[in-house]
Amino acid sequence: MKNAGTLRMTTPTDTAIVLTRVFDAPRLLVFDAWTKPELLMRWYGARGWILVGCEVDLRIGGCWRFVSRGPDGTQMAQGGVYREIVPSDRLVYTESFDEQSYPGESLITHVFVEQRGKTTTTSTLVYPSPEARDIVINYPMKRGVGEGYDRLAVLLAEMTSH
Repeated sequence: MKNAGTLRMTTPTDTAIVLTRVFDAPRLLVFDAWTKPELLMRWYGARGWILVGCEVDLRIGGCWRFVSRGPDGTQMAQGGVYREIVPSDRLVYTESFDEQSYPGESLITHVFVEQRGKTTTTSTLVYPSPEARDIVINYPMKRGVGEGYDRLAVLLAEMTSH
């Protein structure tokens, strides 16, 4: 299943990126895939990248931390704090990377809207400056997120076919 082209990316302000994708699954399953380590480990990351560490303390003020490994063995770690959790509806958290290549802390808001069994996920990423946002855009962010979302779509299809 290759449909990264279905990921829409817009830049409504000089510090924000909005990513939108429709998944053929109920929003509770999509929300679970974003918040349960056993599911995140199966889809999160671009093609060739895997999560080798995944900690989720899903409560307001709780921390999350992911460690990813790329095809060449490179590791990348990121984490943050949950600010708002509305099960199957909305998830808000901070994100920062251990590496200096992604500067500063961003605020990420995911909104999950279900219509006729399909869930539109809209993710708004707000960066501390236009420069920080542009660094993220200049990495192949849309390709990487699109590949991860493709992996998520496959996982959701497996989960809904049982």
